[in-house]
Amino acid sequence: MRALIQRVKHAKVVVDDSITGEIEHGLLVFIGIAQGDTLATAQKLVDKILKYRIFDDEQGKMGWNVAQAEGGVLLVSQFTLMAQTQKGLRPDFGPAMPPQDAKVLYEQLVTYTQSQYKVVATGIFAADMQVHLVNDGPVTFNLEVN
Repeated sequence: MRALIQRVKHAKVVVDDSITGEIEHGLLVFIGIAQGDTLATAQKLVDKILKYRIFDDEQGKMGWNVAQAEGGVLLVSQFTLMAQTQKGLRPDFGPAMPPQDAKVLYEQLVTYTQSQYKVVATGIFAADMQVHLVNDGPVTFNLEVN
């Protein structure tokens, strides 16, 4: 399972001209789910995301996590994160979990995140989403767990 996390000043997801999820400062998290991923994998990734220290502390160093920075978390499913891109000029999405299974696991990941953190917004699984963001820094990290 992969997460591309971005420290943002503001982010929102729009589907069919309606905002489905929005946060002020915090983390925009794109989630890629691979074949073989489980709820335990998802929980491990969420725990890492919530503890990951990428916000400026009192000394201006990346010492605070999202809770310490009093930020929000915006979760967006993105199967393209699982693409294999090493060969050729076209991505191979073979490693991605099939959509019907990935949807169930993504929803469990969202529920778990909401149980661990107070400010959680989401996009809509498999929808055509427009993601608007102001990246703070820019600060972007790729996290992966097995």
